[in-house]
Amino acid sequence: MSGTHEPVDLTNCDREPIHQLGSVQPFGFLLAISSDWIVTRASANLVEFLDVAQADAIGRPVVSLITPEALHAVRNKLTTLRGPDVAERIFGIALMPDQNRFDIALHLNGGEVIIEGERCQDDRRDAASLSMRSMMSRLDHTETLEAFFREGARQARALTGFDRVMVYRFDEGGSGEVVAEAARAGIGSFLGLHYPASDIPVQARALYLRNLFRIIADVDAVPVPILPQRDEHGQPLDLSMSVLRSVSPIHIEYLKNMGVGASLSISIVVDGKLWGLFACHHYGPRLPSAQSRSTAELFGQMFASRLESRERRLALDYETKARRIADRLLTSVADNASLLDDPAWLIEALADAIPADGIGVWINGRLALAGIGPNERSFAALVRHLNRSAAGRIYAVDRLSETYPDLEVDDAVAGMLAIPISRSPRDYVVLFRQELVRTVRWGGDPHKPVEYGPNGPRLTPRKSFEAWSELVRGRSLPFTDAERRVAETIRVTLIEVVLRLTDEVSMARQTANERQELLIAELNHRVRNILSLITGIIRQSQATSVGLGDYIRQLEGRIQSLARAHDQITRDHWAPASLRQLLLAETAAYLGKNAQRIQMSGEDVLLEPQAFSTAALVFHELMTNSAKYGSLSGIGSGTVQLGWHRDDEGNLRISWREKNGPPVVEPKRHGFGSTIIRRSIPYDLGGKAEVRYAKDGLEADFSIPARHVVGPTSERSNPAPLGTTEPKTNPDDQPLFGLNVLLVENNLIIAMDGEDILRRLGADVATAPSVTEAMEILAGQSFDLALLDVNLGDETSFGIADRLAAEGVPFVFATGYGEGIAQANSHSDAPVLQKPYTMEGMTDILARVPLSRRG
Repeated sequence: MSGTHEPVDLTNCDREPIHQLGSVQPFGFLLAISSDWIVTRASANLVEFLDVAQADAIGRPVVSLITPEALHAVRNKLTTLRGPDVAERIFGIALMPDQNRFDIALHLNGGEVIIEGERCQDDRRDAASLSMRSMMSRLDHTETLEAFFREGARQARALTGFDRVMVYRFDEGGSGEVVAEAARAGIGSFLGLHYPASDIPVQARALYLRNLFRIIADVDAVPVPILPQRDEHGQPLDLSMSVLRSVSPIHIEYLKNMGVGASLSISIVVDGKLWGLFACHHYGPRLPSAQSRSTAELFGQMFASRLESRERRLALDYETKARRIADRLLTSVADNASLLDDPAWLIEALADAIPADGIGVWINGRLALAGIGPNERSFAALVRHLNRSAAGRIYAVDRLSETYPDLEVDDAVAGMLAIPISRSPRDYVVLFRQELVRTVRWGGDPHKPVEYGPNGPRLTPRKSFEAWSELVRGRSLPFTDAERRVAETIRVTLIEVVLRLTDEVSMARQTANERQELLIAELNHRVRNILSLITGIIRQSQATSVGLGDYIRQLEGRIQSLARAHDQITRDHWAPASLRQLLLAETAAYLGKNAQRIQMSGEDVLLEPQAFSTAALVFHELMTNSAKYGSLSGIGSGTVQLGWHRDDEGNLRISWREKNGPPVVEPKRHGFGSTIIRRSIPYDLGGKAEVRYAKDGLEADFSIPARHVVGPTSERSNPAPLGTTEPKTNPDDQPLFGLNVLLVENNLIIAMDGEDILRRLGADVATAPSVTEAMEILAGQSFDLALLDVNLGDETSFGIADRLAAEGVPFVFATGYGEGIAQANSHSDAPVLQKPYTMEGMTDILARVPLSRRG
């Protein structure tokens, strides 16, 4: 530069054609070749590599510069290119008859082939000392995202050998932050520093998204021109995908001002967007071998893939937690609707849902504030603004003072998320965030002496941080898409379910109260049914366990299996759930990393909730038995082939085949787990189950009726009748001694528990899971007493009660809904036994039943 200089602003970078600089770095050469394999352009340093002057190469066939064998290898490699933004590499190829070998990179540019070459480096210090598998394993074992970034920086430094490696993350506006760093001792730290978007301008970020790897070997190197500079159309060569592309003078100045001699960048692309970079600095020239750079590029892509999985899992976990908060809101208000008159309670209830520095609530003209936020007068004015502009929708801003310039708000308050929680008048929950600069710590030493460029110290970490601080002044951390979705969930919950209870119209309040009572009754029924089920599991497991430890392990496994199934059902509001997801959850819980030992095949189907819970118990027991005694036991190579399909009638047929395990012998005694496998699907679902103890491995076949399987071929059909009777005992003082009792209960485990209690009271018991089976049993046998579960899935037992009453047989209703549900029929005088079944409850209810013994 000469004469008077105009002030240079970093926005100059936004207009700089960095992909058309017309030159390359001198550590390699470049050839541009036409579609008929004629050299159209070449770098001026060609003679240093191929002993041919650049001027002599132009217009010649490329085969006159390199051997036919080398050209053949290039042509073959080009056939693997897919798309315009793809480059391929060939390592250690001889381009000339002598013994010199080159590493070359190939890509297509319009109708031309671009060949870039550099001499092979025989430097073992650049070889990766760790396998990619072990590197990924170290990443996978990190527990937090911060540790994941830190380990990524450490691994990238081990691969590249650079003095400093940073993990640099972009925000939505293009500004960046150093979130992790690995550096040699004594050079200070840039960890935690923030940089404005202008440090890496828009077109540079676009180029990083296309070309995932960028090496600058020596900031003092003199660029080598590509000649001719323009083609016959007057266009320079597009170097977007070039390995050797020279460097913008402004970027060279940036690096020199930090004392950097060489740099390397590896793009981190997540979900198709430029998430950030591995930014590597060396305080002297450095050129890792092409093979080392290729390995580092692969590491960057695998790191990005792992990062994408982690971020999605974290977002899912966050939204799941927020849904639980919404559920707690519903439960709390269902118990005490007066909580809605207490804004301070709502502040506390929402505190963990969305990260914020302050919160304000406005309900029916009353307000409450907590944490950082406006004062009461300003908050009331803000609500008036929202009523005019937000129009009943979620509304978020990260520059509050710019959005509402006439609003008197403390400078500390910069961001806002407003959640409307009523229709008329509009009430709000408003979350506030403080200014971003106030939350940032200065994490490094920006004062390391450097030699400034011709434009002064503007391009340094300190000055970039100051530029960033000025850029984000008055701005908060933006509210993410996931946080907005959570806010929408809260809005819908509060409007549609909770705050509707505050309606001044008495009829609407009465309707809401009735719905609340039905919800509580349904919840009460389901909780009692679950308690009955768990009580049965506890008793039956106790009878088959050999010791306390075995008993506890069996209980934990069975109850956890039910809990996993229940989570999947309730996640979709008690809708049908995926069989494959059930099997994957059980496999992951039981086998962990060895889940591949269960080989699954079959098109996924959805099971109704009752069938889903039953299947969860059955396959839990199959996996438990196989892990103890069968093909999944030990560390052998045993496997399980698990397949399923729909037959012509829509029934779901499932097969379990164990292979390569220890020899199988049928047990002399069948425990509770075996009973679940053999009886649950036939009893609970009216299906079929067959278990065979083949010598080569256990075999099991199941058929679940079509009515329990979601699909167009599902048809209702009556399950086969099933009744059970067992010999009675004859102890003293048994109120049911010598009596025949019919037990109607649609859940096998609860039925087994009820059978045990009735037999201990001296009864002969016959059990039926449905109205059809009960009627068939009544047609062929007489009874002295019947115990009828009111709710039998999609039918009730009231029809059985009608028949028993006509025959003069006393009966007792059993229910989890409460007495009002059971007595809302023509037999309102019948005794009602509250679930779960207990000896005390059964004894008490029998005292109210007039029993007569049949001769």
